[in-house]
Amino acid sequence: MSTARITHATPAATYAKVAGRDWEADKDLPEDAKAGGCKDIAAQLIDWPAGDEFEVIFGGGRGYFMLADQQDPEDETATGARTDGRDLVAEWTAKHSDGVYVRNQEGFDAIDPANVNRAFGLFNRSHMQYSVDREKDAGGEPSLAEMAVKAVDLLAKNENGFVLMVEGGRVDHAHHAGNAARALTDMIAVNEAIKAVSEKVNLEETLFILTADHSHVFSIAGYPVRGNPILGIAGTGDDGKPYTTLGYMNGPGARLDEPRADLTGVDTTDVDFLQQALVPLGESETHAGDDVVIMAQGPWAHLFHGVVEQNLIYHVMDHATGMSERITAAGQ
Repeated sequence: MSTARITHATPAATYAKVAGRDWEADKDLPEDAKAGGCKDIAAQLIDWPAGDEFEVIFGGGRGYFMLADQQDPEDETATGARTDGRDLVAEWTAKHSDGVYVRNQEGFDAIDPANVNRAFGLFNRSHMQYSVDREKDAGGEPSLAEMAVKAVDLLAKNENGFVLMVEGGRVDHAHHAGNAARALTDMIAVNEAIKAVSEKVNLEETLFILTADHSHVFSIAGYPVRGNPILGIAGTGDDGKPYTTLGYMNGPGARLDEPRADLTGVDTTDVDFLQQALVPLGESETHAGDDVVIMAQGPWAHLFHGVVEQNLIYHVMDHATGMSERITAAGQ
C-alpha cells in the first residue's frame, strides 16, 4: 500500500519486472517493448501469478487500471490511461468473489474484514492527496494509518502470518517540490500508521522495519532558539535577511534573477511556503547521496546494525518469515 500511485516506484517493486519505471500503463510502453511481449506495471499486478495473489492493495493510480474512454468517477475532465481494451478493475473484481473494490472513504469504511478476504482500493486517479490536503479530495481518502489498520485486520486472518508494505510515498514528492511542511506532515502520518499498527499486533512476533529508498538535499540550519517552530526563522544572515531553519541545496525555492528573498514578515510556517534553495531547479529538487537509516524492532531486528548494503533488508525479511524455506519445502 502507498499514498503514491500503486504502480509507482516502491509499490511496483514488490510485484513488477520492467525495464522502465514509467511503464505504468500499456500506453507507456515503447513499441519494441510491446512487440517483445512486455507487460505494463498495472497489468502485472492484476496478472500476478504466485499463490492466491495479493489480499490487500491500497493506494492511488486509478487511471492506470481504467480504459482511455472511461471517465474518472471523481473528475469529469479526466479519463483512464489504458489503450489495450483491458478494464483491470473489472478483471480483478471478476476474479475475486471474496473481495471488494473501493475508490473513496465511504467504500473504504464499509469494508468488513469479517465478510471479505481481500480488498482493492484506488483512491485517486493519480497519487493520493498529501495528508494536509485530504479533506479537499472529491471522494474522500483514508489516512495511511486507516489503510494500514484495515490491512492488518484483513491479513491477520492468515494463521501463517503476513508481509505488509506500507509507504508514505508523498514525503518524497513534497521534498521534490521544496515544500518542507507537507514533507513533515506526511512523515507524521507515517508515524501515526506505525503507532496504529503496533497497537493491533503482537509485538513479540512482529518485525517492523522502517527505512527510505534515498535521501534529499534537505538541510537543518542553526542555531534557532529553543522552542522555535521547525518551520520558523532560525536567524539573520550577513545580508541582513532572515533565514529559515529548513532549506534545500537546490529546487524550486531558489530565485533565478535576483538576490535571496527577504523573509521579513513572511509566514514561513504556511503549508504552501517553499523553503529557500541555493541552486534554482524549477521542476524538482534532487535526491542526495546520504546513507539512510534502517530502524527495526521485533524478532530478528538485531540483525540490523552498523552500515549495511540495502539488499540486507530482503535477507532479514526472508530469514524472519522463513519464506525461502517454505518455497523449497513445497518444491516450487
